[in-house]
Amino acid sequence: MKFADLGLSDELLQSVTDAGYDTPTAIQAQAIPSVLMMRDIIGIAQTGTGKTASFVLPMIDILAHGRRRALMPRSLILEPTRELAAQVAENFEKYGKNHDLKMALLIGGVQMGDQVKALSDGVDVLIATPGRLMDLFERGKILLTGCELLVIDEADRMLDMGFIPDIETICSRLPTTRQTLLFSATMPPVIKKLADKFLSNPKYIEVARPASNNSNIAQHKIHVSTRGKREALRHLLRTDNVGTAIIFANRKTTVRELAKSLQQSGFSAGEIHGDMDQNARNAELQKFKDGVISILVASDVAARGLDVKGVSHVFNYDTPWHPDDYVHRIGRTGRAGATGRAFTFVTSEDAEAIANVEKLTGMKIPVFTLEGGEPEAAAPAEKREQAPRAERAPRGERAPRRERAPKAAAPVDEIEVSPELAETPAREAAPVRAPRARRDEPRPPKDVLTELPSQPGEWNGPVPGFLSVSAL
Repeated sequence: MKFADLGLSDELLQSVTDAGYDTPTAIQAQAIPSVLMMRDIIGIAQTGTGKTASFVLPMIDILAHGRRRALMPRSLILEPTRELAAQVAENFEKYGKNHDLKMALLIGGVQMGDQVKALSDGVDVLIATPGRLMDLFERGKILLTGCELLVIDEADRMLDMGFIPDIETICSRLPTTRQTLLFSATMPPVIKKLADKFLSNPKYIEVARPASNNSNIAQHKIHVSTRGKREALRHLLRTDNVGTAIIFANRKTTVRELAKSLQQSGFSAGEIHGDMDQNARNAELQKFKDGVISILVASDVAARGLDVKGVSHVFNYDTPWHPDDYVHRIGRTGRAGATGRAFTFVTSEDAEAIANVEKLTGMKIPVFTLEGGEPEAAAPAEKREQAPRAERAPRGERAPRRERAPKAAAPVDEIEVSPELAETPAREAAPVRAPRARRDEPRPPKDVLTELPSQPGEWNGPVPGFLSVSAL
């Protein structure tokens, strides 16, 4: 099957050909004709399957007929992240170059003034993240009553990021009579409930089992200590024929520290995470696409928004906390028929997380053994291996500890004294106090001095009677 068999216009087919495509993917072949027939769609497809073009292409032909009005977008595409929204906008620019369509990108991290101006001029396609859209809607800067087509993309990611209440609010503000397309990599119960509520008699399209494995990606897991991660990563970057690589970490602080460490080790590495403003993130991503840097260290904010051709490797520096994130991370390689490799570092604390990943994907990820064993495996901080508690001998059966013999005191006359110490005058011995009288022995009278002090000025007891001094 060719794109020409799907019912697209000649102008759109020319744009597709200019982009270098002539054969649709499975999701495109099934979804495009149904969207052109104005059907509601539920599309289950993992990343890297051409899902974006499956709704962008038919939308361009549908919106080619109609008139735009100020503050009232004719169609709305909801995306979970800024990067993914920008990626969809690039698709509209690429495939819609032969059509007179206006598009607006409504995302956080950029100035709101230009976005409001674009809405005031009228747009055919509004691509937005839920947070910024709700902000402008509450300010009265946008009306949704003229929206005829809604796309909810990456619905399961929306769920993970807590956007479902916002999506329900947005859907309730849209016209009841509309076309709705929902795409997701998985179909958890919350997403199914959302689809049942806001879609009308949808066509269900599933081109791959949820979270199934891409046969073009060679997956491996590496058992490594927390301290050995960086050295293991540097070893693989130098020895595994890495062209371009994306390295994912769970925390933003880890992303920053790892990118700096790689740069200090001589690698051309950049970083992208949620603490960066949008302009900085776009600039770093453009460097990666242009080949200025060959390694991009990223948090999961970029896992579903990156579509860079030729990524040879994906490294999960941290095993992802959510198994769905694993699928989307490794989906950055092995795209559009190319092959790729994915390595996941697994520490002892990641046993449950990697088990959840293998349960979701339905496969046991093969173990990859580093040449020469794990780097830094013999670090002094590593604990000694001990036999399991059940295999240890009972305490009563263990050999008794050796009793140390008391050290004999050396005779006084055998102690050697250095000449320097021998010449040093010894301190005067402190006076020896008389032993305290026993309770049953008679005490001396208080006015009698039984013992004079050996040194003047040391007596602090009562003054004896015969030493009393009367004032003259």
